[in-house]
Amino acid sequence: MRLTKQTNYAVRMLMYCAANEGHLSRIPEIARAYGVSELFLFKILQPLNKAGLVETVRGRNGGVKLGRSADRITLFDVVKVTEDSFAMAECFEDGAVECPLVDSCGLNAALRKALNAFFDVLAEYTIDDLVKARPQINFLLGLDNVHLPKIAPKITAPAA
Repeated sequence: MRLTKQTNYAVRMLMYCAANEGHLSRIPEIARAYGVSELFLFKILQPLNKAGLVETVRGRNGGVKLGRSADRITLFDVVKVTEDSFAMAECFEDGAVECPLVDSCGLNAALRKALNAFFDVLAEYTIDDLVKARPQINFLLGLDNVHLPKIAPKITAPAA
């Protein structure tokens, strides 16, 4: 089984937003950090927003932020929103299946068990886990200096 690019970049987008906690993330910044097209990220944003994994803020100073805390968004949450099908074999698909063993096949049962184990593992990991596993993530994503004040605050001496 192979996850789609949509799922891959959805996880990356959520990781970026988690690393950029407390600030709105902008699609052009995320696209630049990962070297992917803005259009592709906008396409991914829609199902993530609909599922409540992200919130969007419109307007000139708008952007994207996590819809709930990073420790409450599992990889399974992302995968079930971004993947179209988990049909590992013809017998998983709806419709006419031409195999006479479709209702009593050992392969079907084994694949279903493997798929459920896959889902269980994904449910154990959160976006927060992925971000915390990389202490240098802000540097790697170019977030280290993004939110520093442009002018250092003045330090005033106490009155005498």
